[in-house]
Amino acid sequence: MQGRARHLPDFRNFGIILRLLLLVHAAAGVTVAVQSIAPSDLPQRALLLAARLELPLFLSVSLLYLFQPSLAAVRYRSAAGLVLVIAVASTGLSEAMAGSTAYGWIGAAFWAAAMAAVALAYFDYREKLLTPSLAEARLQALTVRMRPHFLFNSLNAVLGVIRSDPRRAEQALEEMSDVFRSVMKENRELITIDDELALCERYLGLERLRLGDRLQVDVDVDDLPGDALIPPLMLQPLVENAVYHGIEPLSEPGMVGVKGVLRGSDVVLEVSNPVARAGSAHAGNQMAMDNIRERLMLFYDLEASLAVEADADQYRVRIRLPYRRKAA
Repeated sequence: MQGRARHLPDFRNFGIILRLLLLVHAAAGVTVAVQSIAPSDLPQRALLLAARLELPLFLSVSLLYLFQPSLAAVRYRSAAGLVLVIAVASTGLSEAMAGSTAYGWIGAAFWAAAMAAVALAYFDYREKLLTPSLAEARLQALTVRMRPHFLFNSLNAVLGVIRSDPRRAEQALEEMSDVFRSVMKENRELITIDDELALCERYLGLERLRLGDRLQVDVDVDDLPGDALIPPLMLQPLVENAVYHGIEPLSEPGMVGVKGVLRGSDVVLEVSNPVARAGSAHAGNQMAMDNIRERLMLFYDLEASLAVEADADQYRVRIRLPYRRKAA
């Protein structure tokens, strides 16, 4: 049986950096507590250790951030060795600037190497714990994304036009096949926003058969690079929710809005729909939101977010995630 592929954490991920800083400072606190002879020694020892810790820690984190692409391109053991070298070299430079003795330099370098090893072990263990969660999240996303009612409604819509417009019915069946093929396949990698929008358009084409002119769509993604990468089936469930909760309960036409912009280094996606009459909300809406939040957390850690805004007329879901694209 093939073992699990091991990967270094993404040292350009804010969540990873934050966890690394907390881990190192927690270990430093334990070190101070163990070395202190009396409680009165704690403040002084803590200040001394902080003075020696912050500069090498800053250098190490900066170098890890800078060399993240190179670390990701080599095997795990080689990359882990480079992390140890960076930690020891940063500590050595800091100790040399402080004029430490050889004994002090050796002690600090040993502590830095041990701390780097502990951090690598922690992130490796965390990745091992999250791997089954990621698989489970994909399964949950599958059940939430495509509700059984969508299949039945689509089939009914096709049956409704099969006599009057056989060519359109045939096209609808092909679109349905494309949609379900995209949904049912195993989605492990990020996809381009253009691919996700194409899937949404096929889905909306099926819903137009059923809802007719009641379903209006406004897509505005001119300011978003088409090569921006997002998790698969991130927009489609939101669009489906907008149709199911916003358009379907209405007797008059309603607009589903899909917007995408690039703001700095972040991709911002927004799906909006009219607010239906009171009491028409469904539990599945919140389930889908929770599912997408979990998937964003698993893909991006703390770098992505999902926010919901609602007023008397409009319901908006806004997703913010880092801009990534395929390497050239």
